Amino acid sequence: MAPRKKNSQPPKRQASSLAAEIENAGVVVEQPITQTLETNFMPYAMSVIISRAIPEIDGFKPAHRKLLYTMYKMGLLTGARTKSANIVGQTMRLNPHGDAAIYETMVRLARGNQALLHPYVDSKGNFGKAYSRDMAYAASRYTEAKLDAICSELFADIDKDTVDFVDNYDGSMKEPSLLPVRFPSILLNANIGIAVSMASAICPFNLEELCDTTIALMKDPEHDLLSTLTAPDFPGGGYILYDESQLRKIYETGRGSVRVRARYSFDKSANCLEITEIPPTTTVEVIIDRIVELAKSGKAREVADIRDETDLSGLKITIDLKRGTDPDKLMLKLFRMTPLEDVMSCNFNVLIGGYPQVLGARGLLAEWIAFREECVKRRVYFDLNKKKEKLHLLLGLSKILLDIDKAIRIVRETGEESEVVMNLMIGFGIDEVQAEYVAEIRLRHLNREYILKRTDEVESLKKEIAQMEEILGDQEKVREIIVEELREVKKKYAQPRKSLILYDAQTAQEGEDEGPPDYPVHLFFSREGYFKKITPQSLRMSSEQKLKEGDEITKELESSNRAHLLFFTDRQQVYKSHAYDFEDTKASVLGDYLPAKLGFDEGERIVCFAAVKEYTGYMVFFFQNGKAAKVEMKSYETRTNRKRLTGAYSGKEGLAGAFYVEEDREFLLRATGGRTLIVHTGAINPKQSRDTQGVAVMSLKKNAVISEAAPFEQDMLNNPHRFRTKSLPAAGVIPKAEDLGEQMSLLDGAEEKA
Repeated sequence: MAPRKKNSQPPKRQASSLAAEIENAGVVVEQPITQTLETNFMPYAMSVIISRAIPEIDGFKPAHRKLLYTMYKMGLLTGARTKSANIVGQTMRLNPHGDAAIYETMVRLARGNQALLHPYVDSKGNFGKAYSRDMAYAASRYTEAKLDAICSELFADIDKDTVDFVDNYDGSMKEPSLLPVRFPSILLNANIGIAVSMASAICPFNLEELCDTTIALMKDPEHDLLSTLTAPDFPGGGYILYDESQLRKIYETGRGSVRVRARYSFDKSANCLEITEIPPTTTVEVIIDRIVELAKSGKAREVADIRDETDLSGLKITIDLKRGTDPDKLMLKLFRMTPLEDVMSCNFNVLIGGYPQVLGARGLLAEWIAFREECVKRRVYFDLNKKKEKLHLLLGLSKILLDIDKAIRIVRETGEESEVVMNLMIGFGIDEVQAEYVAEIRLRHLNREYILKRTDEVESLKKEIAQMEEILGDQEKVREIIVEELREVKKKYAQPRKSLILYDAQTAQEGEDEGPPDYPVHLFFSREGYFKKITPQSLRMSSEQKLKEGDEITKELESSNRAHLLFFTDRQQVYKSHAYDFEDTKASVLGDYLPAKLGFDEGERIVCFAAVKEYTGYMVFFFQNGKAAKVEMKSYETRTNRKRLTGAYSGKEGLAGAFYVEEDREFLLRATGGRTLIVHTGAINPKQSRDTQGVAVMSLKKNAVISEAAPFEQDMLNNPHRFRTKSLPAAGVIPKAEDLGEQMSLLDGAEEKA
């Protein structure tokens, strides 16, 4: 071997390629967005939709199917439990997405997690709880699992070519593309998935009702589903508020919503409410946090204490009540204001033949029936071929029965082993397969009794083959098989409904009058950002306001405890609150510091404060460039309880003043050059867009800006008609000494001193 040269250099071609890569590192190459979508985004989106998030007609996503099939091949359908870590490791042969993702999938399928109406995994150990956010499951090395008994209906006849098998990710083994489920599992358990640009949310149904409905649909495609499939059935129980129109919409279109209410009881001796079942869309911690928040804000004053008493016997939230509280009225309020009553939105998006389709319960059951018919036909065809093969062999064996001695003589007199089959074929007129079968018979079986027993099966095989061929040619007989299987499944695994149905429930909206009390209040706002809510009685006792040194009250309003409060800031944001969110206080305290209370950004300052009972009237904004905008208050109303809105007004120009007006009125504008103008807001058209730049109302000279804007009062000017105009924009007038009113004179004096 030639010695290696020291300091050997790489070939010139490789060196130049490396230099080019270094030179082009970090260079941005322009690429059409359409090409990026086609080559990068679309393949990813399709992979997520088809291979990740959307279930197929057998009711499983690929991750579920790979896990369950691995457990089936491990013999965990009938064997003892094994460590979850072992199952996770074996599943990675089919699912290469890491042990954490596989174990989380198994946790949700497990009986201990209580997420499914009919769990597929029989678990031992801590698998967490679906109704709790904080009860975490144990690591896979501590827990054990096997397949639940119902899984025998998922894998029945899977080895009889009932479904297609495909290669796994590295081509080292085969896995089923679907499972030959013997019941419509697609609607049995809840299944939620979020893909790219689409999602799926399937609610669970009772197994007995599901089997009865499927049987009825096979007999009558126009069957009324509501007569047998009364409503969804959730593993966590609770009450379903019956809404026939929504259920029919779900059954026919696959979209709609189901309203679920928690189940509770009242312990009179302890004066407490015990909540034992909650909607599937929430958790114990979320409910407790929300009720605590309501109690602190005074919206649920009847609650004395709340605690989580969940233990091995199941979920339990205990609410201690104050004396004299009506428990039913309180629960109506909590149903309205907390997730104790919640809505599950349904979106029956399922992969049918590799394409996502949104189908109603009727459509999904029809697709499952068609899928199951194909499975049954393939199973019968598989058995038919096996019977035909066996019959063919027995027919050859029956010919040997005519002369066993001849068969023995042919075998004995044949010179070479390779010619035995050929000589048997010639001697008895049978084909190669039959001759091979005869040649393999043991010497001890070459007696008349054995051969007669075997050939007696010929007639029964012919009858069975005729029956199978008849089944394959008659769809009704195929459906009879499916119906019988459904009845068996119902008999073995059906269980009573967990979610009860309320047909005539008192709605949560009926407790609306139990909201925050409404009473008159005085609202005070200071220049430094302090806010006080004081009742008239408290104000009469002491009206002297306590303030920080150098601070002063800039606005005082008479309003009510249910008023909506809007605080506009210099960052074009508005912070929304309610008067009842603030505690009643006294004039002798500083009050609430709004930037901290409402979560202002650093350095943010309030420029306007408004209190409204209803979103009527307008917000008027005057900008330093001479423009004004009038925005309808409806633009600041939101359906959800949002605390902050951005883009409250235009930020393209400096703000000279912002004001809330219930109806149009006059405003006095003053520019830096001294010109003064009275503008009536009725001359400004209102806008619905909050960030409108407004219209010009005051013509300004070069470098001049509006320095002051204020609501006009009659004592501000002695001759106000001189400052009004018939058309806008207007330049305004420089006031004379005799024009200035008392307020304007004081203002001028203050400016001169400054």
